[in-house]
Amino acid sequence: MASFNSHPSFCSILSASKTTKSDFTEYRTFAKFDKFQGEAPQENLQETEPSTVDLQQQQQQQIFEEGHDGEDDSCLPSDLEGAVRQAGQASASFVSSGGMRAIVELLIPQLQFLDDEGAQGELWELSRIFLDTLIEETGCQKVKAIFPDAGAAALLKYKWQDAAFGFSSLSDRKPVENEDEIVVMVVPDYQMLGYVERITSTLSDDPPRPLIMWNPRLISEDVGVGFNVRKLRRYFLSTFTVVYSMRPLPSGAVFRCYPGLWKIFYDDKDRPNRYLLAKEQISKPDAEELEIIFGDVEEKSDNGPSLFSRAAGIFSSLNRFMRVITK
Repeated sequence: MASFNSHPSFCSILSASKTTKSDFTEYRTFAKFDKFQGEAPQENLQETEPSTVDLQQQQQQQIFEEGHDGEDDSCLPSDLEGAVRQAGQASASFVSSGGMRAIVELLIPQLQFLDDEGAQGELWELSRIFLDTLIEETGCQKVKAIFPDAGAAALLKYKWQDAAFGFSSLSDRKPVENEDEIVVMVVPDYQMLGYVERITSTLSDDPPRPLIMWNPRLISEDVGVGFNVRKLRRYFLSTFTVVYSMRPLPSGAVFRCYPGLWKIFYDDKDRPNRYLLAKEQISKPDAEELEIIFGDVEEKSDNGPSLFSRAAGIFSSLNRFMRVITK
């Protein structure tokens, strides 16, 4: 797994409870994140796109158009912990290059159903891995983690007394201190949107400080996709850059790891649990683009799967993936 070289610009643990080191070695060899495949995300998952495109991405796109031979899925992480660490590296690279507002989205079923027993605890532990990686890669010792509520922040502060980052909650009177240099919001949700926007505005003041939203849930499927959601996307979320995204699809995946381009993969029928690269592009693919891309792949296949077999494959892949990341 590639790592990014970071140059600190703002300041001079889970080994999953049921997972062993040998398990992760096995995943790297055979599972390839076990296709990290699940049901297509719902509308509560952000469809954000960066408002501007950095020069480095444009250069990469130019190189690709001038004669890129394609690549396999070697850029994809091998397991869930690896994905979280990779997200931390991507975020550090973005911050070190001068980026101010970032989103990390792991659109994986296990991280979406927080009502399941133990799900929140696992999510907090994964956020710890992300925060530790971010600190390690940037060298910054003044990182503030903002959790959804005061109860979670207090519990984790007590549990993680050795943490190298600070703790607060979205509803705190002063969640960000003057000395904080990088701020990470952990799973902020739509019910706390007002607090999220207020803190974001505060961090834009002189001097501006980087903000990373880790697995935000600012759009709820219960609210729908009306005017308020469109307004949120256009005027607020569009000011953020998605620096890391992993989105399982029924027959492939969408992936982005800053500073790389967005990559759309489809199943490699000759290599189980592996992918082939269908396309790279600067912007985040929307539903229509994905339909066209996967439609082209289907047309090129001599024996495309039936509708029934494709539907069965979704649940089969999801079950395999869930077994892998919960061992």
